Amino acid sequence: MKDFSGKVAVITGAASGLGREFANTAASLGMKLVLADVQAKALEHAAEELMEGGAEVLAMVCDVSKGAHVQELADSAIARFHAVHLVFNNAGVGSGGLIWENSEQDWEWVLGVNLMGVVHGVRVFTRVMLECAQRDADFEGHIVNTASMAGLLTPPAMGVYNVSKHAVVALTETLHHDLRLVDAPIKASVLCPYFVPTGIAQSHRNRPDELASHERTTASQMAAQMMTEKAVESGKVTAADVARMTFDAIREERFFIYSHPQALGAVAERFDAIVKGAQPADPYAATPQVTEMLRAGVKGRR
Repeated sequence: MKDFSGKVAVITGAASGLGREFANTAASLGMKLVLADVQAKALEHAAEELMEGGAEVLAMVCDVSKGAHVQELADSAIARFHAVHLVFNNAGVGSGGLIWENSEQDWEWVLGVNLMGVVHGVRVFTRVMLECAQRDADFEGHIVNTASMAGLLTPPAMGVYNVSKHAVVALTETLHHDLRLVDAPIKASVLCPYFVPTGIAQSHRNRPDELASHERTTASQMAAQMMTEKAVESGKVTAADVARMTFDAIREERFFIYSHPQALGAVAERFDAIVKGAQPADPYAATPQVTEMLRAGVKGRR
């Protein structure tokens, strides 16, 4: 897809972070916007600003972990704009700590948003886009699923998040192959950002009450939270930078999108260990101070 003007973009997690920057970039290219988020006030503010700038916007509060919400989002998008061309399955949350210390509610919350949110987006919007293609011989579509470098690496004290993002990478690769199998005029990409200044370190503010964990917060969870906040806040590549990279990748029909390609050395080491049947490679081998900080935090040292 090279021509974005007049086409329709659906963006989940659109009220802040990467989603908001996807919306800003899409609006600057003349796209019509369907924005979804669980943060009602932030979503309303984002929609108002974009409309003041001249964009056509449909904004809906949507919990992507619920398939019915995503279906309603798709139905509303078609009712308003009659087509969907570009989908960003972007909503995400984070959780850390030693993997055996995460509660059942931690798993349900993170997998519900990070994995099932993408599953619902793919399941619902791919069908919608295929129907659009049947009505329009010139239809072009593209689906971008937001994973993470944690979908290619397995850093310690991030187990729930790692699992969710690895699944998104596998889901998107399969989507790519399945679309090719049926000669669909739809492309797929997976975005794997590293540490980018967004609000993900504070995503617990949107955690629903029914999935609140009633277990005691452990030293490892506090250490992982502190490390994530520090790493995210110190990131030099901005969300706006990642949005520009992503739209460039869509134009060039690239599948993998990296915000920090320098991190791919650690990915290569991981897969080399897999091929050789060796022990898992250390994702922080180049930055041992990170491991030491985590180790100190896990053991309760300050």
